[in-house]
Amino acid sequence: MIMSGSEERVVFVHDRPGDDVLQAGGTIARLRADDAPVVVLFGAMTPAEAAAGAAGLAELGVTEARMLSVDSDPDPDPVNDAGERERHCRETFIRARATAVVIGATDDALLTSATRAAADLGVPVFLARRVTQEAGRRLIAIDVGDVLEHKRRALGAYPERWTVTDGAIGLPDGTLLAVTGTETFLRQEPEAGQVPQLPPTAGARLVTTAVALVLGVAFGLLGTIAHQGVVVLGPVIVPIGLVLALLAVTALLVGLRLVFGDRMAVLSAAIGLLGTIFLLSLRSAGGSVLIPAGLPGTLWTIAPTLVATLVLAWPNLPAKR
Repeated sequence: MIMSGSEERVVFVHDRPGDDVLQAGGTIARLRADDAPVVVLFGAMTPAEAAAGAAGLAELGVTEARMLSVDSDPDPDPVNDAGERERHCRETFIRARATAVVIGATDDALLTSATRAAADLGVPVFLARRVTQEAGRRLIAIDVGDVLEHKRRALGAYPERWTVTDGAIGLPDGTLLAVTGTETFLRQEPEAGQVPQLPPTAGARLVTTAVALVLGVAFGLLGTIAHQGVVVLGPVIVPIGLVLALLAVTALLVGLRLVFGDRMAVLSAAIGLLGTIFLLSLRSAGGSVLIPAGLPGTLWTIAPTLVATLVLAWPNLPAKR
């Protein structure tokens, strides 16, 4: 949930530069004042808007802004464009490890794509809404009084869109919008049966990495002990120990990748596993060797490395909706 703690990583989705400041500039500035990572994703922008947007975001303390890249085919396929928008939204949320997505976009296509991408990842969605837009509904109010001056200065980066006064901005059609010390958001409830899964905190990732390292060491030790085991079936010698050891290592690395979706856990387990195998392959002071020369020993030293490389290099698969 936005503004719930120091571990927040929020992505703001808006149609064009300026909308972000108008709808959620105070919340963005407050998050940045707390040193929380913020990414702003725009649906589109012109070169002039890009320059103004950079100035406005600088006033809010934002250093990362992105724009959706949708194929500019003169006769675009709406399905393909929707898929591209959703894919870019999903990639942005994953790269930012978002704990919340705030959507101020009014473009239906962008709103739908961002909402679906967040739902696929189990990330909570908040819609930027004024009280007058959602009369009678329960809104989340964020106090931005301490950073209101940053929002006013950011609004001043768009003189072609509005005129900024102390307490309001004037639109070209004569409409006045108040600039207050409170910004409001509507929590979008997940669909029935959907359980949000927030990205892990830094502390949880550290614990996961440590546990994965210990598991890697344990599997390396047990596999080294077992890999020379064989079963004789008549004239056939089955290297059952090596087969079971490689299956166990593969299950460990693939399982970590599937469960946590985080390469760091797999990398930690691989370091523990391969480091243990390397140390045990060295000749001891007494001259004994746990991994003797031969085909089983060679496979046990090479195959886990190949498995770890493949699991680490395997791309993230999009979640099924």
